[in-house]
Amino acid sequence: MLKMQNIILEMIAKGEPLADTAARLCIEAEQQAPGTICSIIVVDADGIMHPLAAPSLPADFAAIVEGLAIGPDIGSCGSAAYLRREVTVTDIPNDPRWAKFKHLAEPLGLRACWSSPILDAAGDPVGTFAFYYREHREPTQIEREIVGNCTHLCLIALDRERRVAEHRRRAFTDELTGLANRAAFEATLSTLDCAIPGNWAMLMIDLDNLKDVNDTFGHAVGDCLLRAAGDRIAAAVAPEPVFRIGGDEFAIILETKETLRDLDRTAEQILGAIGHPATCGPQIVVPRATIGGAVLSAGDCAPERVRQHADFAMYHAKETGRGGFVRYWPGLGTAMTRRLGDIREVDAALREGRIDAFYQPVFRLDTREIVGMEALCRMRIGDRIVSAAAFHEATKDAYVATALTARMIEIVAGDVRAWLDLGIPFQHVSINISSADMRHGALEKILVDTFDRHGVPLAHAILEVTEAVYMGDGDHRVQTAIKDLRARGIRVALDDFGTGYASLTHLLTVPVDILKIDKSFIDRLAPGDVGTAIVEGLIGIAGKLGIRVVAEGVETERQAYQLAAIGCELGQGYLFSRAVDRDASTRLLLDHAQPMPTDPPLTPTRPALRGAA
Repeated sequence: MLKMQNIILEMIAKGEPLADTAARLCIEAEQQAPGTICSIIVVDADGIMHPLAAPSLPADFAAIVEGLAIGPDIGSCGSAAYLRREVTVTDIPNDPRWAKFKHLAEPLGLRACWSSPILDAAGDPVGTFAFYYREHREPTQIEREIVGNCTHLCLIALDRERRVAEHRRRAFTDELTGLANRAAFEATLSTLDCAIPGNWAMLMIDLDNLKDVNDTFGHAVGDCLLRAAGDRIAAAVAPEPVFRIGGDEFAIILETKETLRDLDRTAEQILGAIGHPATCGPQIVVPRATIGGAVLSAGDCAPERVRQHADFAMYHAKETGRGGFVRYWPGLGTAMTRRLGDIREVDAALREGRIDAFYQPVFRLDTREIVGMEALCRMRIGDRIVSAAAFHEATKDAYVATALTARMIEIVAGDVRAWLDLGIPFQHVSINISSADMRHGALEKILVDTFDRHGVPLAHAILEVTEAVYMGDGDHRVQTAIKDLRARGIRVALDDFGTGYASLTHLLTVPVDILKIDKSFIDRLAPGDVGTAIVEGLIGIAGKLGIRVVAEGVETERQAYQLAAIGCELGQGYLFSRAVDRDASTRLLLDHAQPMPTDPPLTPTRPALRGAA
């Protein structure tokens, strides 16, 4: 008996599979008790039985207990677990506890069965250990000693298995949502077969409004939002596996015919399930999500390739229309690969100090004096200087956009400090701002802290936003941020006016300080042209609203004269200067800077013209 104990304990210590350990225990017990046939059954927390080991019995006989609930009339084992005490049946054919199963036992010559429950520390059944006999009899004293030892060894093995399973569950389960986590996702990916195209697909889901909910209502409500979204996603695609792989990101692996048959419909079902109001404490929140998907195709040699395609599709969906679904197509990968390359390049440039500011002056059209500068982002690559257009794709990434803005604010504040120290009558510099900066929520603090650190008054700063940022996606957060910035005394310019979908009526609710009329209107300036009438009308309306106007893209003297003739004071474009580095900008300011008025009027006055071009 000691030998059996050592063998089984060694197997448990080595972490051998539970089924192998149990099977070996049965064999050792049968050898010590000749004439017995051993079986071990596991009972789960719901009282459901599952066969574990019965090496001397046919597999189909052992399997009859699978899924059965323990009870007083469920054979010897089900009864023993239910009653929490040993049950001895000496006459299987005539015992009522075997009425439902005797037809299976009799062909095997089984006449008696003695089952002992395996109880945990709380006295709850976790399994049974049974001896079958081919004659009508009760267990002997030596058999009782053997079984007593075996049930103890079983309990040790089952307890270790439970601890291992719990450790595995924790390692592979997201604690907040109860879904499988990133580790489980990676493990599942490694098991997927890529041999048959179309055999499986992947959906990547990103919650669009988690940060807003966290910022507005707190992380407790945000956690509730995540749980609600996770539950709804899982219910919408059950029994497909759902994983929470990041803060607000979920993944689904689809393998059933129903979900694969129409991927768009599956995604629509998920979005429909997610988008209902959820009660999170005192708050009612509505989860919003964006989905990207990819199906295993002929060229996908590894699951990671499908995952990358699904990621590409999700990123594209977020940029082109949050709240929808995009399915990967081959050309999308090239564009996204290029974008990711741009992001890596910009990230490296930020770390290595290769991001710099070039400045394009804003001139008075009549005196040609500089009244301000626009800071434009440039990146140094070796001996080359590239404009932001060369890495525009990277700026669609929120992290990159906000990091670039913070860097530009730092550079501009330092340059303005240097110009002021030179005694230049410097007025202002404008800095371009993205929608990510507005949503990030830290723009005002970054601007104020940076300018304070350099000792530069905020009066020298103007923030430029495009129409797409100003009115994009119906996002009221951007408009609120503009109001807050202006309330702080920071001036705001609306760039590229006329190219997007802003309306003059929006200026009544969210006013700005400066309108920059897009170059496309300036290019059409000509007597009788509708562009001239539009520009003249904008200048008149802006003047009555106390908004200054800057004409962009002024390239000829004729354009400058025509603009001045219809009441435009300020211009910017190649006629005056391209964007130049800080040394050239310093020389321009020393030669042409207009003294800063003590109290500049908000409403511009019509200039006296020097003459026609």
